[in-house]
Amino acid sequence: MAETFGIAGRLDGQRVLLTGATGFVGEALLHLLLSEVPGCHVTLLVRARGSQPAEQRVRALVGKPIFADVVEAAGGLDALLAARLRVIEGDLAVTPPLPDDLDAVVHCAGDVSFDPPVDEGFRTNVVGTRELLARVREIGPDVHYVHISTAYVAGRRRGTIPEAPVEHAVDLEAELAWGLAQREVVEHRSRGTEVLVRERKKAEKEHSRAGMLTAAAATEEARRAWVKEELVRVGTERARSLGWTDCYTFTKALGERVVEAHAAEGHVVSVVRPSIIESALVKPYPGWIEGFKMAEPLILAYGRGELPEFPSSADTIVDIVPVDHVVAAIVGVLAFPPERGEPAFFHVSSGDRNPLTFSVLYDVVRGYFDDHPFAATDRGAVRLPEWRFPGPHSVERLLTTSERAYKVADYVLGRAPRGDRTRELARKLDQQGRRLEFLRRYLDLYREYAQAELRFSDQHTLALYRSLSPDDQERFAFDTAVVDWPHYLGEVHCPAVTAPIRRLDEVRAARRKAGPVGLKTLPQRDVAPSTGPTGVAAFFDMDGTLLSSNVIETYLWMRLRELSGTERFAELSRIAARVPSLVRAERRERSAFLRSIYREYAGARLADLEAVADAELTDHVLARLAPAAVRRIREHRAAGHRTVLITGAIRPLTRPLAPLFDHVEAAELAVDSRGVCTGFLEASPLVGESRSAWMHAWARDNGIDMAKSFGYADSHSDLPLLAAVGNPVAVRPDVSLYRHAKKARWPIVDWASPPATARSLNPAGDRA
Repeated sequence: MAETFGIAGRLDGQRVLLTGATGFVGEALLHLLLSEVPGCHVTLLVRARGSQPAEQRVRALVGKPIFADVVEAAGGLDALLAARLRVIEGDLAVTPPLPDDLDAVVHCAGDVSFDPPVDEGFRTNVVGTRELLARVREIGPDVHYVHISTAYVAGRRRGTIPEAPVEHAVDLEAELAWGLAQREVVEHRSRGTEVLVRERKKAEKEHSRAGMLTAAAATEEARRAWVKEELVRVGTERARSLGWTDCYTFTKALGERVVEAHAAEGHVVSVVRPSIIESALVKPYPGWIEGFKMAEPLILAYGRGELPEFPSSADTIVDIVPVDHVVAAIVGVLAFPPERGEPAFFHVSSGDRNPLTFSVLYDVVRGYFDDHPFAATDRGAVRLPEWRFPGPHSVERLLTTSERAYKVADYVLGRAPRGDRTRELARKLDQQGRRLEFLRRYLDLYREYAQAELRFSDQHTLALYRSLSPDDQERFAFDTAVVDWPHYLGEVHCPAVTAPIRRLDEVRAARRKAGPVGLKTLPQRDVAPSTGPTGVAAFFDMDGTLLSSNVIETYLWMRLRELSGTERFAELSRIAARVPSLVRAERRERSAFLRSIYREYAGARLADLEAVADAELTDHVLARLAPAAVRRIREHRAAGHRTVLITGAIRPLTRPLAPLFDHVEAAELAVDSRGVCTGFLEASPLVGESRSAWMHAWARDNGIDMAKSFGYADSHSDLPLLAAVGNPVAVRPDVSLYRHAKKARWPIVDWASPPATARSLNPAGDRA
């Protein structure tokens, strides 16, 4: 394999098709070809993304900073595209015809997720490869096909792995047919009673207060999530049953079988197998990386103090290779095609000749964060965990114990009274839950790799490198034995992967320093569209949103004013005894809870209730009204919006607030012919989904555009109200609504009542 003309000379005038150019490796490879192989013409097979055509994606790609020198040398982006780049729009699943002037094809595209849904893994890594090769065969047998695989196609083997086909007896066609059929199978299973009953009961338990349709939507969302998780699980289990770590390595190994069959037909084939690809050592610049790869989430989690242990032995090799070494090796392989029908295999790895152990990785990363810690969080300065490498079983026990503790805390918090402290506890618990979810996913995913006892022989790759001239060895460096791990990890890689996180931390710190972000000020008048609904409305809940009150409290405002001291104590004791059952009723179904409270008004005269509200409760209600809420209502009115109060409270209690609203929709107490309350309502109370239905009907009757309208509420039972408008706002929400609002990125505000407000249950005072 003697070097004759040099890599650039051998590839001069060559036309190379590249797939996966928008990915990490593909982008680095394209940069190297354009910058170091000036006579090479590159064709890119790129699929459109949404409304963005392939050529536009390529222009955005080559417009990145790393290509600046190449673009400038070519005389501009258009000149570069005209002289050296050709774009074909298409998808590997249905590969379009390829130009017949190609000399080589480098297949970088593929599903690089370690845990893809099984059908997607087969479709990308097997079907995509087969479709591409079918098009390559249409050109002729002399096209050099370079297949980018992974060293981990070796699976769960141990010891030295040669640069050769992986030995296995798996029936490719049977596994392919099985893998592609799994989505239909799993979708069918997801609609069976075993899955649906479980998910429906969970959803109804969580969302019944909001309504059965809300629970049904949550059930369907959970079913779809189950389908995705199950497709990952069955793929992983099938892979491990056949000797691979996961669906990714399994389908990549079967993809190699497709490539080997292509070579056996007399074609020119090379297979390049990188190990774990990380940031660049030198080119295009030290630390260059796009996105998070395998090690980055773990490094960042450790630096945050969120990775207490790792399921590996201290002396296990972690096989890392810089991306510039990978693409330099690919170009070297591209320049020296093997004979027809004799596929060549190349490992681009480090573990055989320059091993990096988890112990060294840990020491370097810990040293880096000791010297360059992340900024202190609201929990204080980060304390770095001290790894002792106790083994995978001990790590699993630690994680399982933490998950159980989280479930207990979540159960208790879900039954705690609402308040600022409860929401803060929910925020911290949710953070802990996300950490545990992260740990579970990554420890399960990486456990196999962390325990792999593999040494990838790279003798073919080393021989290729040694055959190059000194000049090419410098320009296309891929001898991983030269990598100084403490330097690379501590001075190149860690600074590169933490830099964007540090910038984000600075932005977050600035936001915290500036204080909580309020709602955007509304314009004085909206410009209405020329067609369709032109109005905008603002819908407000009352108890807990505008007022720091609830229906039990407002009932006592009315009731205690007419009782003597002894009678008040008796009434308070009677209501207190009912509180546990009322709380359970409220959690099950809010309408039943409200009806049980309104039964207490039986025998009262409606006119008397209205008189009490006007004469004795107005000042108290207005004093309990949150000033920020009043300002927001006035902003809406100034903007020309219709203001609507929609509440389950009885109408007499809304009378003090009526001047603030254009419409008040409240619970109407039923009365007999004498005007005496019967203890029933004139109609079902507006709660949960009935509020949403009423809002849509009212909007149709009043020319309101719900997509532009606003909603303000505090309870999970008000989820349909908030979901009905285009601008929902959670006001001092309970834990369930708080979590939903955070997930949906809804604004969350705190409209507190004036601090001097008295929480008297008898605001009218003693009667003479």
